[in-house]
Amino acid sequence: MSNKINIIKTSADLVTSREQTRAGFIAFALEKNRRSTPIIESAKSLKVLATKAKMAKDLLKIAEIRPALLTAAGLSDKAVNYFTEEDKDKAILGLIEIFLEPAGKYFVDEVVYRYLLIKGDSLGGAMRNIVGAIAQQKFVRTLLSNLSISGTNYHWLDNKTQKWEEKSSNDFSIEEQLKALSWKNPKGKNRVLSFNLNIPIVKNNIDICLFSANIDEYNNGEIANTPEKVLMLGELKGGIDPAGADEHWKTGNTALNRIRESFATHNLKINTSFIAAAIEKKMATEIFAQLQSKTLSNAANLTIDEQLVNYCDWILKL
Repeated sequence: MSNKINIIKTSADLVTSREQTRAGFIAFALEKNRRSTPIIESAKSLKVLATKAKMAKDLLKIAEIRPALLTAAGLSDKAVNYFTEEDKDKAILGLIEIFLEPAGKYFVDEVVYRYLLIKGDSLGGAMRNIVGAIAQQKFVRTLLSNLSISGTNYHWLDNKTQKWEEKSSNDFSIEEQLKALSWKNPKGKNRVLSFNLNIPIVKNNIDICLFSANIDEYNNGEIANTPEKVLMLGELKGGIDPAGADEHWKTGNTALNRIRESFATHNLKINTSFIAAAIEKKMATEIFAQLQSKTLSNAANLTIDEQLVNYCDWILKL
């Protein structure tokens, strides 16, 4: 790759340091706390409204807190859809008789604790799913920064409105709702980068997808059906926990091999890349070996700014 600055000299350059791991865990914890704020506020409201009840069974008479009582009973929003009103009454009554009445005069505190327990568990599950989104947002923000400092115009696809928006002087937080990004490379060629698209030739969903196309050709992702337009496909792994690093690389490497094999079957060349937040020594050695053999076109550690900036620069010049 003539436009790639080789800043990764050894496999050790790819390894996530203890400091970067610690910073990643802290960032994740802060994000989890931020997302827990609405839950805490709703628990406060639950407590105030629940104090209208003189005894635990009186909670059934307070319509406003009925959904919260169902949550405290351990039912998810999805599960509740399968319940009749009578079923819901039975679930709440079970909560009251088994857990709240034994708490005596502290039944309000007990229902609040159980509400928070279930909501907290739900948040934990949501946070596991959101790790990838946070990683993508960091990647997108770096891309936008590279475009900004180079004075390159771009358009971005709003995932909510499904409309393309022009570059703005105020691009604050657009990474949170950006689905695709369009620009011209230094040679004036149209490029579109999209995320989480199903590529039919690979028969799999791919994290990072770069196409030789303009906005019209992108056609809401339909360009994925034209493999000749695909320039680069990449895997993005945002998890920071070192314990899961090797597994992320195994699944990512398997996906990348499938991509290369699928395109080779159709006599098409394809660039592939791998970005991850947690990179341990063993996998770093394997990644570096693939970079040297040109099996892997590029790679970067998401926690190392220099690598991420250079990776984004490479994409923008492809």
